[in-house]
Amino acid sequence: MGIKNNRASIKQLTVCSMLVALGVIFLGVGSLVEVLDISMTAVASFCVIISVIEYGKGAPWLVYAATSVLSFILIPHNKLPAIAFACFFGFYPILKEKLDKKSVFLQWILKEVIFNVSLAAIIGLCFLIIPEYMSLDLPFAVPLPLVIAVTVILCEVVFILYDIAIKRITAFYVIKLRHRFKLK
Repeated sequence: MGIKNNRASIKQLTVCSMLVALGVIFLGVGSLVEVLDISMTAVASFCVIISVIEYGKGAPWLVYAATSVLSFILIPHNKLPAIAFACFFGFYPILKEKLDKKSVFLQWILKEVIFNVSLAAIIGLCFLIIPEYMSLDLPFAVPLPLVIAVTVILCEVVFILYDIAIKRITAFYVIKLRHRFKLK
Protein backbone atom coordinates (compact mmCIF):
# COMPACT_ATOMS: atom_id res chain seq x y z
CA MET A 1 0.00 0.00 0.00
CA GLY A 2 2.84 2.37 0.87
CA ILE A 3 4.59 1.88 -2.48
CA LYS A 4 1.39 2.66 -4.37
CA ASN A 5 0.90 5.90 -2.39
CA ASN A 6 4.56 6.79 -2.94
CA ARG A 7 4.20 6.32 -6.70
CA ALA A 8 1.04 8.42 -6.73
CA SER A 9 2.82 11.18 -4.79
CA ILE A 10 5.79 11.11 -7.16
CA LYS A 11 3.44 11.22 -10.16
CA GLN A 12 1.52 14.15 -8.66
CA LEU A 13 4.76 16.02 -7.92
CA THR A 14 6.02 15.36 -11.45
CA VAL A 15 2.79 16.50 -13.11
CA CYS A 16 2.57 19.62 -10.94
CA SER A 17 6.22 20.43 -11.70
CA MET A 18 5.53 20.12 -15.43
CA LEU A 19 2.46 22.34 -15.07
CA VAL A 20 4.59 24.96 -13.29
CA ALA A 21 7.25 24.77 -16.01
CA LEU A 22 4.61 25.04 -18.74
CA GLY A 23 2.99 28.00 -16.97
CA VAL A 24 6.32 29.82 -16.70
CA ILE A 25 6.98 29.14 -20.41
CA PHE A 26 3.59 30.61 -21.34
CA LEU A 27 4.27 33.68 -19.19
CA GLY A 28 7.74 34.00 -20.73
CA VAL A 29 6.28 33.94 -24.25
CA GLY A 30 3.79 36.59 -23.17
CA SER A 31 6.65 38.68 -21.86
CA LEU A 32 8.68 38.38 -25.06
CA VAL A 33 5.76 39.02 -27.44
CA GLU A 34 4.03 41.97 -25.79
CA VAL A 35 0.89 41.61 -27.89
CA LEU A 36 0.35 38.24 -26.21
CA ASP A 37 1.07 39.28 -22.60
CA ILE A 38 -2.44 39.01 -21.15
CA SER A 39 -3.64 36.21 -23.44
CA MET A 40 -0.65 34.03 -22.53
CA THR A 41 -1.33 34.80 -18.89
CA ALA A 42 -4.84 33.41 -19.36
CA VAL A 43 -3.38 30.35 -21.10
CA ALA A 44 -0.96 29.86 -18.17
CA SER A 45 -3.95 29.83 -15.83
CA PHE A 46 -5.15 26.64 -17.50
CA CYS A 47 -2.13 24.89 -15.95
CA VAL A 48 -3.67 25.73 -12.59
CA ILE A 49 -7.08 24.54 -13.80
CA ILE A 50 -5.62 21.13 -14.69
CA SER A 51 -4.14 20.83 -11.19
CA VAL A 52 -7.54 21.79 -9.68
CA ILE A 53 -9.31 19.10 -11.71
CA GLU A 54 -6.73 16.37 -11.19
CA TYR A 55 -5.53 16.92 -7.63
CA GLY A 56 -7.71 19.52 -5.85
CA LYS A 57 -6.94 20.80 -2.33
CA GLY A 58 -3.30 22.00 -1.92
CA ALA A 59 -1.70 21.11 -5.26
CA PRO A 60 -3.29 23.97 -7.25
CA TRP A 61 -2.10 26.49 -4.65
CA LEU A 62 1.43 25.14 -4.94
CA VAL A 63 1.29 25.28 -8.75
CA TYR A 64 0.06 28.88 -8.52
CA ALA A 65 2.71 29.92 -5.98
CA ALA A 66 5.62 28.22 -7.75
CA THR A 67 4.59 29.61 -11.15
CA SER A 68 4.24 33.11 -9.69
CA VAL A 69 7.62 33.09 -7.93
CA LEU A 70 9.50 31.52 -10.85
CA SER A 71 7.94 33.88 -13.38
CA PHE A 72 9.09 36.91 -11.37
CA ILE A 73 12.60 35.45 -11.14
CA LEU A 74 12.97 34.13 -14.70
CA ILE A 75 11.10 36.64 -16.86
CA PRO A 76 13.71 39.24 -17.80
CA HIS A 77 11.97 42.45 -18.80
CA ASN A 78 8.18 42.80 -19.28
CA LYS A 79 6.81 41.75 -15.87
CA LEU A 80 3.13 42.37 -16.74
CA PRO A 81 2.36 38.66 -17.34
CA ALA A 82 3.96 37.73 -14.01
CA ILE A 83 2.07 40.50 -12.19
CA ALA A 84 -1.27 39.59 -13.80
CA PHE A 85 -0.76 35.90 -13.04
CA ALA A 86 0.23 36.50 -9.42
CA CYS A 87 -2.54 39.02 -8.77
CA PHE A 88 -5.45 37.30 -10.52
CA PHE A 89 -5.06 34.67 -13.25
CA GLY A 90 -3.21 32.22 -11.05
CA PHE A 91 -5.54 31.98 -8.09
CA TYR A 92 -8.89 32.79 -9.73
CA PRO A 93 -9.40 29.30 -11.24
CA ILE A 94 -8.94 27.81 -7.76
CA LEU A 95 -11.50 30.16 -6.24
CA LYS A 96 -13.89 29.83 -9.20
CA GLU A 97 -14.50 26.18 -8.39
CA LYS A 98 -15.74 27.16 -4.92
CA LEU A 99 -17.61 30.28 -6.10
CA ASP A 100 -19.58 28.37 -8.73
CA LYS A 101 -21.22 26.32 -5.97
CA LYS A 102 -23.00 29.42 -4.60
CA SER A 103 -26.16 31.05 -5.95
CA VAL A 104 -25.74 32.83 -9.29
CA PHE A 105 -26.28 36.28 -7.75
CA LEU A 106 -23.85 35.75 -4.87
CA GLN A 107 -21.19 34.11 -7.05
CA TRP A 108 -21.15 37.06 -9.48
CA ILE A 109 -20.99 39.60 -6.65
CA LEU A 110 -18.02 37.75 -5.14
CA LYS A 111 -16.35 37.27 -8.54
CA GLU A 112 -16.66 40.98 -9.33
CA VAL A 113 -15.26 41.98 -5.94
CA ILE A 114 -12.31 39.61 -6.37
CA PHE A 115 -11.68 40.79 -9.91
CA ASN A 116 -11.86 44.49 -9.13
CA VAL A 117 -9.55 44.22 -6.11
CA SER A 118 -7.15 42.19 -8.26
CA LEU A 119 -7.37 44.68 -11.13
CA ALA A 120 -6.56 47.55 -8.75
CA ALA A 121 -3.54 45.58 -7.51
CA ILE A 122 -2.40 44.86 -11.08
CA ILE A 123 -2.70 48.50 -12.14
CA GLY A 124 -0.97 49.71 -8.99
CA LEU A 125 1.89 47.22 -9.32
CA CYS A 126 2.34 48.03 -12.99
CA PHE A 127 2.80 51.70 -12.13
CA LEU A 128 5.26 50.81 -9.36
CA ILE A 129 7.28 48.04 -11.01
CA ILE A 130 7.10 48.98 -14.70
CA PRO A 131 8.05 52.67 -15.02
CA GLU A 132 7.10 52.97 -18.70
CA TYR A 133 3.42 52.66 -17.72
CA MET A 134 3.72 56.02 -15.95
CA SER A 135 4.35 57.86 -19.22
CA LEU A 136 1.77 57.15 -21.86
CA ASP A 137 2.90 58.42 -25.26
CA LEU A 138 -0.44 59.05 -26.92
CA PRO A 139 -0.72 61.20 -30.07
CA PHE A 140 -3.33 63.36 -28.32
CA ALA A 141 -3.82 64.54 -24.75
CA VAL A 142 -5.98 62.17 -22.71
CA PRO A 143 -6.25 62.46 -18.95
CA LEU A 144 -4.84 59.43 -17.11
CA PRO A 145 -8.08 58.87 -15.10
CA LEU A 146 -10.01 58.53 -18.38
CA VAL A 147 -7.48 56.00 -19.69
CA ILE A 148 -7.76 54.00 -16.46
CA ALA A 149 -11.60 54.17 -16.55
CA VAL A 150 -11.75 52.89 -20.13
CA THR A 151 -9.22 50.18 -19.26
CA VAL A 152 -11.33 49.05 -16.30
CA ILE A 153 -14.50 48.88 -18.41
CA LEU A 154 -12.76 46.86 -21.12
CA CYS A 155 -11.24 44.59 -18.47
CA GLU A 156 -14.71 43.92 -17.04
CA VAL A 157 -15.89 42.68 -20.42
CA VAL A 158 -12.78 40.54 -20.83
CA PHE A 159 -13.24 39.14 -17.30
CA ILE A 160 -16.77 37.95 -18.08
CA LEU A 161 -15.55 36.31 -21.29
CA TYR A 162 -12.62 34.74 -19.38
CA ASP A 163 -14.98 33.33 -16.74
CA ILE A 164 -17.16 31.77 -19.44
CA ALA A 165 -14.06 30.43 -21.23
CA ILE A 166 -12.77 28.79 -18.05
CA LYS A 167 -16.07 26.98 -17.62
CA ARG A 168 -16.17 25.75 -21.20
CA ILE A 169 -12.51 24.78 -21.47
CA THR A 170 -12.75 22.94 -18.15
CA ALA A 171 -15.74 20.99 -19.47
CA PHE A 172 -13.87 20.26 -22.71
CA TYR A 173 -10.84 19.02 -20.78
CA VAL A 174 -12.93 16.78 -18.50
CA ILE A 175 -15.06 15.33 -21.31
CA LYS A 176 -12.59 15.04 -24.20
CA LEU A 177 -8.99 15.18 -22.94
CA ARG A 178 -8.77 13.95 -19.37
CA HIS A 179 -8.94 10.25 -20.22
CA ARG A 180 -6.10 10.68 -22.77
CA PHE A 181 -3.64 12.23 -20.32
CA LYS A 182 -4.28 9.87 -17.39
CA LEU A 183 -2.66 12.24 -14.92
CA LYS A 184 -4.13 10.69 -11.80
